[in-house]
Formats: sequence, structure tokens, C-alpha cells
Amino acid sequence: MSNIVAIVGRPNVGKSTLFNRLTESRQAIVDEASGVTRDRHYGKVEWAGKEFTLIDTGGYVKGSGDIFEEEIRKQVIIAIEESDLLVFVVDVTSGLTDLDEQVANVLRRSKKKIILVSNKVDNNNRIPDSSVFYGMGISDDIFNVSSVSGSGTGELLDEIVKNLEEKPEEIDDDGLLKLAIVGRPNVGKSSLTNALLGNERNIVTSIAGTTRDAISTRFSAFGFDMKLIDTAGLRKRGKVEEDLEFYSVMRSIRAIENSDICLLMIEASEGIMAQDLNILNLIVKNKKGVVIVVNKWDIVEKESNTAKEYEEAIRHRLAPFNDIPIVFTSVTKKQRVIKALEEVVKVYENRTRKVVTSKLNDLMLPIILKYPPPAIKGKYIKIKFVSMLPTLAPTFVFYCNLPQYVKEPYKRFLENKIRENYRYSGVPIQIFMRKK
Repeated sequence: MSNIVAIVGRPNVGKSTLFNRLTESRQAIVDEASGVTRDRHYGKVEWAGKEFTLIDTGGYVKGSGDIFEEEIRKQVIIAIEESDLLVFVVDVTSGLTDLDEQVANVLRRSKKKIILVSNKVDNNNRIPDSSVFYGMGISDDIFNVSSVSGSGTGELLDEIVKNLEEKPEEIDDDGLLKLAIVGRPNVGKSSLTNALLGNERNIVTSIAGTTRDAISTRFSAFGFDMKLIDTAGLRKRGKVEEDLEFYSVMRSIRAIENSDICLLMIEASEGIMAQDLNILNLIVKNKKGVVIVVNKWDIVEKESNTAKEYEEAIRHRLAPFNDIPIVFTSVTKKQRVIKALEEVVKVYENRTRKVVTSKLNDLMLPIILKYPPPAIKGKYIKIKFVSMLPTLAPTFVFYCNLPQYVKEPYKRFLENKIRENYRYSGVPIQIFMRKK
């Protein structure tokens, strides 16, 4: 299980830009207007051999400036409660403001490690201006960074990983399959849990967000003992009017990280949404198996090819990782609920499948010989050997003379060939190139 690091601060100090820089993505929208970030953005960061989940806690603004202070206070309290480490971002071009002080007042009373970051230090002349932030009494050190150019972010990452505790992936002594039921609010996660357990284990209402915490229940089916986890829903900030939303997101992240397989539920009438892809992205980055359940299928008007066309549309949006089982259900009518669970068991078996090295080479080397990697700058890449690492998630290493020249399209080609010949449906595959 990885650590959770939250970026906190008042609006418009560059939290989303810093998030994009550290996660090497363009996931968070960046704009000069305060309060632009309304979704909860979260991503994986790897640095110096350590991995952690980074949360962008933007979107403090709901309405007028009169409630800035109260909204910031709520968000920071939630971040303090659920995070392992806090990155407090301030803006050197604006100096110390009353809103910075409000955030600092809450942080000062916490027992969490706080890293103070002075952002927008685009040149050395601005470094002395950062000294004003020492007056908050938050930290003895200030890390001067420029999120736009990346200046200083390496030192910041060094400090973050230095303060993170080692959290090895949890392996229960009972060896139970851990299944996390995830998705946006009100898609039927709690109803599915109740249908599988045969009782009203969880509160079910038409109000989105009823489930606040991840609820773990032991469940036995198909010869497997499972731990069934019904998580709080992840949903867009723009459609929620309470700050427990952020709390739910962070609890759902921990549930995904602690699971083996994730059952991602989407609503049939809405199709696969951007937030669903966001959740899937988190599942893949955590290298967990996944099954997609299209719920409330009974309310969709159908023709002869409706299900096939619907599935094709989903797979198109899932690309390039679209080798995922898709099950159409109606939880309230208990239609194909058991089918979904059968797919979970299959994906779990796929995730734990190991391939003998000799057979792997017998399969892949002739394919590579027939379709070698493209030559780069007149240099030819020769792949000599392939092996599967003894990791929890399927990981394959290809040994070659010029690993740095093997590009992502060819890695996807290798992955697709492995998938064609071995059953890894629903399981993310990692491909690494190493020097022979």
C-alpha cells in the first residue's frame, strides 16, 4: 500500500500545475481563475525507488468570496485526517495573505509532516521574497519551486520520499481475494454488495454519496473466500455540495490500493464517463485486476445488437487497455450478478498466472524476429531473451542491446501478443526493456 500525499493551499497558488508536474501529466486543468479545479485529481508518482499517491485538493470555491475561509478550513481538515504527508503551497508573487494564514492555522495544530513550498519562484531574484513565509511557523525549511518550468521539483520530491514510511503491499495471512467495488456515486455499489451477501448490509438510498467509508465483509462463493469492499463513490466536484466528497475519494483510493480485483460499476443510461476513466486509470496504475459492470441495464431500451454496440463503444473509450471483461447487470432484479462474480474469479486467476520462461521465449522470440523493433538512427535493436518477474502483477522483462530506443507502440505490440496467447483479460501488464 502506498502513501497518500495531499497538496493543500489557498486558490490560485499553482497547486494543479504542481500536480501536473509531479505526476508528469496534464490531468488537472490549469487556469488563472481561482477555483477552476472542481474534480478531485489523483495520480501515482514514482521517485528514487518509492511510490506514492498524490492528491490535488483544488476546488475550494463554491460561491462568493465570503465563504472562502470556511471552505478552505473544511478541505484542509479532511486532507490532514486522511493523508500521510501534506505539501503546503504558497505563492511567492502574492506574498503572505490572510488565506494562507487560515490554512496555516489549521495545519499548525496537526501532527502530520508538512512540507512548505513557495511556488512561482521563476528566477533567483524571487528566492529572498520567500522568507516572508517563515513567519507562519509551519516549517524550518522552504522549498522554492517553479511548477511551470520544473525548477526545484527534484529537491521537493527528494524531501517527500525521505519523509514517507515504507508501506509494503499488504498480504493477508488468510490469503483471501480482496474485491473492491468502485465507481461514481449512486451507480448501485451498495445494492450489489447487498445482492451478493443476501442481506441489507449497507444503507441504500437514491441519494448519491450515502456510503462514506469503505466497508469490508467476508464473502464466500465459487469455492473462494473473499473480502468484499463496498467503497464510497468517487464523483465530480461540480455536482456535490458537501465536503465529505474529498473524504470519500481518499477512502476509495485506499480501498483500491488494498484490493486484488476492482469491480468498476457504471450506469447504463449514462455510459462510461470521464470520471469512470479516471477511476480506471487509478486501478491500472495500482496494477489491480478489473471487471466492468454496466448496471441498470433493465431500464435501457434494447434492439437486437444493443449490448454488442454498447460494449464496442465502451472498449473504444478504454483503449489502449480494453481487454477487460464487461458484464451487463440489473442489481435490483439480480440479473447476471453471479456472472459478474464469476468474471472476478477468472480475472483473479489471470492476475496470478505465471508463464514458464522457456515457453515464453519459444512464443515471443520468433514473433520478435519476424516483427523486430524499428531501427532508430540507423541502429538495430536486438531482443535476445524474455522472462516474467515473480511479482504480484504480471510483469515481463525483455533483454536487448538498446533498451532506450524501444518506444511505447512496440511495447504495446509485445503486450498484445502476450494477451493473444495467454489469458490476461482484465489484468494490466507491465513491459520493461533491460540491457542484455
